Amino acid sequence: MAVKIRLRRMGAKKAPFYRVVVADSRYPRDGRFIEELGYYNPLTTPSEVKIDAEKAKKWIANGAQPTETVKALLKKDNII
Repeated sequence: MAVKIRLRRMGAKKAPFYRVVVADSRYPRDGRFIEELGYYNPLTTPSEVKIDAEKAKKWIANGAQPTETVKALLKKDNII
């Protein structure tokens, strides 16, 4: 099972809000997930990011691969 840390799109049309989740790579983008790690709101200035660092580090240590966008958010929060 290939596990990814990725964004799950929420919110209304033209008003995106994302949740950072751990999911199997075979599941759809907004489908089933294993665990929620935090959220990302790109519409606020500056953009609002809140990720549980302990959970994220645990999942990365267990082999979960973050997507490019999530990797940038984790670096911004000094988690990786």
